[in-house]
Amino acid sequence: MLSNALNKSQIESFIAEGFLRLDGAFSRQLADAGRAILWRDTGCDPHDPSTWTRPVVRLGDYGQEPFREAVNTPLLLSAFDQLAGVGHWLPRSSLGTFPIRFPSPDDPGDAGWHVDASFQGDGDALSSWRVNVTSRGRALLMLFLFSDVGEQDAPTRIRTGSHLDVARILESAGDRGMSFEELAVYLDTPEQRPLAIATGDAGTVYLCHPFLVHAAQPHRGRTPRFMAQPPLYTSEPFQIERRSGVYSPVEAAIRLGLGLPGS
Repeated sequence: MLSNALNKSQIESFIAEGFLRLDGAFSRQLADAGRAILWRDTGCDPHDPSTWTRPVVRLGDYGQEPFREAVNTPLLLSAFDQLAGVGHWLPRSSLGTFPIRFPSPDDPGDAGWHVDASFQGDGDALSSWRVNVTSRGRALLMLFLFSDVGEQDAPTRIRTGSHLDVARILESAGDRGMSFEELAVYLDTPEQRPLAIATGDAGTVYLCHPFLVHAAQPHRGRTPRFMAQPPLYTSEPFQIERRSGVYSPVEAAIRLGLGLPGS
């Protein structure tokens, strides 16, 4: 594992803007191998666009070797330590859900601004999932590009600095937090924050604060976009008040959003 994957400027940018782009976080060879597996499971022919009949195909958790290796490169493991804190995150052996986006004039139906929920509240329904001010259960949101993604290829949209707004929104909800839908009500007008898009070559990874407001968008390019969006789970709760006064960058960003001293 690298001792310092990220420099001071990158960490400061993560705290203020809510995300980092890491080029070459895993190899193109791993991306190509993983994409071949995913193409097979879509049921579509990569050489025949007439088989690309849906704007988005969602595939389940993938733990085969290319995916397992992609999420465990020395660069990423070191970055996890630096952003979430040593011992505060759980190792991953898979890469979660892949929403594969195809060129299409149709609305994908899932392009609203949101923050990913991180823990289950009362009940088993998807709507019971919640997020709270200490980001219970989630250390990072991660975007793994398994194909080259340009501006027309449905890159994930990001509202730079929006994680600070979300911290303030969640503060009054306490430990119980808000549901995905409850929080989404406050995110209808995110235009006050600058827009960024998650473009890059295959092998690029975006490491995002768990409160970052983001959204999908329709695919207007020519080549399907393959991306994983797994969470990095916490091994123990984050804290926004520590006696030591030492905070991980994820915690420091929450404190910054709340206007706490020394953040």
